[in-house]
Amino acid sequence: MQRLRENWIGLLMCGAPLVAAGCVKAADAAPNVPLTAEQLAERADVERGRQLVVTHACGDCHGGGGNPASERWMVGWLDSTQTFQIGPFKTYPRNLTPDNVTGLGRFSERQLFNALRFGLRPGETPDVTITGMTPGEGNFPENPKYLAPPMPWPVWRHMSDQELWDIAAYLKRAVKPVSNKVEDSEGPPDFWASAYTVEAIGPYPAAPFPTARERRPE
Repeated sequence: MQRLRENWIGLLMCGAPLVAAGCVKAADAAPNVPLTAEQLAERADVERGRQLVVTHACGDCHGGGGNPASERWMVGWLDSTQTFQIGPFKTYPRNLTPDNVTGLGRFSERQLFNALRFGLRPGETPDVTITGMTPGEGNFPENPKYLAPPMPWPVWRHMSDQELWDIAAYLKRAVKPVSNKVEDSEGPPDFWASAYTVEAIGPYPAAPFPTARERRPE
């Protein structure tokens, strides 16, 4: 009875004029609307993508470290501590938030997937399904323009298709857009193509297990 009396007093003090101000919200009283199967799948995609971005040190270069709550989360280059000197060239980590002008907002998830799997710069690579790695074949660009080092796409390309799609989904749908114009990275005229030969980064897919340098556990 005492609690019931206190609840009624609280409602009377709140008053109808203050409902819109948040004292009592009709939406809070309404039952939760269940998510559709499509919405549940999308949520699972972005949550898996978030986990991969956090655990694969994306924030160490692109901002925020391992803390998605950081104001610098995925916003790209802000100061000299994020500049990488690769030989004679300076490179700058890009803004990975979905801002339409300065970030990834103008690119499709497929373009992001192609960047992670093939190392292709999304701004210079069309939204197409790529089926090979020979220039000019299977929609692979005749003159590919690659992401600048130290972006570790040669390692990331060995993730599963699902993992790369999840990362793309997280960056496009679940990170808040932030306007931060990052200076273009410097690089050689061939856009790093000479740095990404099979001899330099290994084949894709990786050689079957076990290679001559491996062994099966006994």
